[in-house]
Amino acid sequence: MSLEKKYPKLFGLLEDTTFVDSPRDLVVVDENYDDIDSDEFDVFDPSDYNFLVYITPRVQDALGEEGIGQLVKRLESDKRFEDFFASEIDMYGIKVTDMDEESIGDLIIKVIEEELL
Repeated sequence: MSLEKKYPKLFGLLEDTTFVDSPRDLVVVDENYDDIDSDEFDVFDPSDYNFLVYITPRVQDALGEEGIGQLVKRLESDKRFEDFFASEIDMYGIKVTDMDEESIGDLIIKVIEEELL
């Protein structure tokens, strides 16, 4: 199933869907590991947050400031995450043991879609 069919409300708000071929084009999720050269290491200690999440500008623009704020609140209260910290409006650290990068990205996009009533 295409992303556009899977997440029609979100895609209806995106100004440009060019080059949106994977969930990573909407929400970037990377494993957080000890990288002393990384700026994120100062904020997101890998022993506390094992994944980093970045909400892309196209999704930020689609949701607006209020929508991003609602997303942060919803993710903070999500019991699937052992810990959650939003250092910035678009950058989050999460701790989760039973998910991988792809499933976390899909989950966050699904939460975004659910919030768009």
